Order: sequence, then C-alpha cells, then structure tokens
Amino acid sequence: MRQLLAARNIRLTKSLGQSFLHDTNQLRRIVAAADLTKADKVLEIGPGLGPLTELLIEKAAEVLAIEKDARLVEVLKQRFKVGEVSRLSHPAEPSESGAGGTPVLRLLNDDALDYLRREGRDWSEWKLVANLPYSVASPILVELAQAGRGPRRMVTTLQIEVAKRLMARAGAPDYGLLSLLVQFDYEPQNWFKIPASCFFPEPDVDSACVCLARRELPLLTPDGRETFTRIIKRGFSQRRKMMLKLLKEDWPEPRLVAEFERLRLSLQIRAEEVSLEQFVQMAQALFRNPK
Repeated sequence: MRQLLAARNIRLTKSLGQSFLHDTNQLRRIVAAADLTKADKVLEIGPGLGPLTELLIEKAAEVLAIEKDARLVEVLKQRFKVGEVSRLSHPAEPSESGAGGTPVLRLLNDDALDYLRREGRDWSEWKLVANLPYSVASPILVELAQAGRGPRRMVTTLQIEVAKRLMARAGAPDYGLLSLLVQFDYEPQNWFKIPASCFFPEPDVDSACVCLARRELPLLTPDGRETFTRIIKRGFSQRRKMMLKLLKEDWPEPRLVAEFERLRLSLQIRAEEVSLEQFVQMAQALFRNPK
C-alpha cells in the first residue's frame, strides 16, 4: 500500500479517516461474516485501494463502491478496469467496463453520507459490507437503519468503542442513544476485534467488525417510531438525570408515572437502565394515549 500510494503521489487525508485494512485474514473474516452468495448485491463505503472490494466481487452479484477521494477512485478504476457511475445516473444501471473488466463492480465518486441522505433509495435487497471511515461511521449506520428500507445485513469495521456501543444492552456502560437508534431496526449478531497493526497507516485505536441483521418485522408503526425516537433522545439528553424528570418536558407527569408503574420501572430510573423492549412498549402506549 505504501508503494502504491507513493507511486501515485497520494498523501492520505486524516480528516477522511483514511486508514486501510490490509490484513488478508481479517478481510476474509469480514467477507465470511457477510455470508455472501452470487445473488447478493453489496454496498461498500470507503473502498480505499480496494483490498476488500477484490474479495467482494468474487462472491457477490453486484458491488456498488462509494469513494469520496477522487484520487482513490482513479486507482480503483485502473485496478479493476471499470468506468465510474455518474452521480446523476442511477447506480443500478450498468456502467461501462474496459476489455477484461469486472462488470459486477460499480464505482461512485461521492460523499457516502450525503449520497444516502440525498437519494433515499431502497437498500432492502442489499448488504452493507465496508470498512467505514471512523469519522462518519455512526451517522452512516443510523442513516441506513432509520431509512426504513435498510440493508438486510450490515457487516462493518468500526472503531472499537463504537462497536461496543452498537452491541450493548441495557445496563452496560456503552449502552446509549446509538445502541437504540440502530438496534430498533437491527439485531446485533456477533463481532470480533481487529488490531491496529492490521491497518495502514496504523490508527491510534483498535477496531472491531460488527454484524447486524435487519429485523424481520418492525417493532412499531412509523408514527410509533417517531415517538420512540423522541423518548430516547430526550431520555439520553442528560445521561445522569432521572428519565422521568427529562420526559416531563414532553408528556404530562401523571401519564408518565402511570406508564412507568405499568412497566415496573422505578421513578428514579435512568435511561441507560431501560431496555429496548421497555422503550418500545412505552412509545407504543404514549403514542396511542399521550395525555
């Protein structure tokens, strides 16, 4: 990787979180966790120099790789002998490939988070398999999860602190808003650590790969979901405060007390001790009868 970057006079940009996973064993573990078949369509965000991309196109029917750095897009185009999908065209449309090219791969030079927010497309038949840039990993996952038509499976490498938050359950130190925003739609399945030495340049922290599977049935209606999001954002707005005091800003205290008692929640409980299932039940009740 060092030689490839030097040959093209490419200096990595720290603000883009450009730290590339090069360990082949770890890359294969990620692909195995995605459980890919030749019928699968894969979204890869931040392909970098393409080591994961190479494995994905061996296993999947289609790979859409979104890379923000135009310099790296040129490297990928040369490496895989493919053209680039225009930002204005639909990525599902075939892109031109050169002689001996790989028609399964589509390259898009764009900011992935902007693209996801702008396009609002249906990813329900796709899988996300990516080494996400640390700086945008959380908002990308939340965006895909809350879109309502997110990927069937998300297998992604993240900073280990973020991975722990995604996997956390009520009462755990890492449990919080991110845990609930993603777990509302996705069930955490498994995860494994990846040492910093497996990356170039080597980051200051360890990483982890997490596997999240989309829930077969939604936990709430779209309107109920809005209430759920409102509750958890208010409940975690001041983490050390009692949740009842925080929720009083949006709902009448007698109504909240009745709901806490129904769910057998202490009136002094903090949001970090309330489970996803209890938040869902509370949202359903407050949506149907807020007063």
